[in-house]
Amino acid sequence: MSYTAEISRNSPTCFLLLVDQSYSMTESVGGTPGVQKAAFVADALNKTLQNLVMASSKLTGTEMEIRDYFHIGVIGYGLNVGPAFVGSLSGKELVPLSEVGYNPARIEVRQRKVPDGAGGIITEDVRFPIWFDAVANGATPMCQAFSLAYSILEPWIADHPDAFPPIVLNVTDGQPTDGDPRQIAAHLRSLETSDGNVQIFNMHVSALNASPLCFPNSAQQLPADQYAHMMFDMSSSITTFAWEMAQQYYPGTERDARGFVFNAGIEDIIHFFDIGTRVKVRQV
Repeated sequence: MSYTAEISRNSPTCFLLLVDQSYSMTESVGGTPGVQKAAFVADALNKTLQNLVMASSKLTGTEMEIRDYFHIGVIGYGLNVGPAFVGSLSGKELVPLSEVGYNPARIEVRQRKVPDGAGGIITEDVRFPIWFDAVANGATPMCQAFSLAYSILEPWIADHPDAFPPIVLNVTDGQPTDGDPRQIAAHLRSLETSDGNVQIFNMHVSALNASPLCFPNSAQQLPADQYAHMMFDMSSSITTFAWEMAQQYYPGTERDARGFVFNAGIEDIIHFFDIGTRVKVRQV
């Protein structure tokens, strides 16, 4: 299993994001006051979608064309389990990237600080597209979320039997409340194209001011935490390209590392989405 299949408009791959929307996502990230988990994860996810759209866009004549290198899905799980796009994409499980890019639910104006070229800092307005809103309500039905992921990806793979395998990114801050998801995660990982099996990346978003554990390669590196071991077991070994990406943020990451981050803080959340969604694309 090589994970070397061409990713192009004729042969897209798929990203499916599973996002914990339980009540505990109202807590702050990594002990940082005023930075709510649900809101920060929503911003990071929206920025990831924006980056994918921008990286897949090319000026054709006088119009910007978004090329469908990817199919995208976002599943929320908390009080409800189901598609979590908002706006005109609401209720859709998987959509081509162009449909994402052309249909944000709204555009918000955010502010960012940038150098003014003279040694100072100025604030400028930037446009920030929104496809996914922060939600924090209910329990943590992770097993249901992974079961839904299986039902979405099984027919997608049947339609794309030779594609680069789908990547599932699961973001959570708590222990599942509907059982042990390891068996259904293994069932999901068993789905395969001719190029390899479905990959699962897991990220635990911490409310503690504690050191993160990023992309470990052995259970012996884990803390004495049952939940950490469960998430490690659910996670796939990363591909060569993902390992190269991980090295940029976490030098010393082993080649046989798992796609798992435990006790993620603010920067780790950003890095997790970047590493998990970086693949080689043939841009033609």
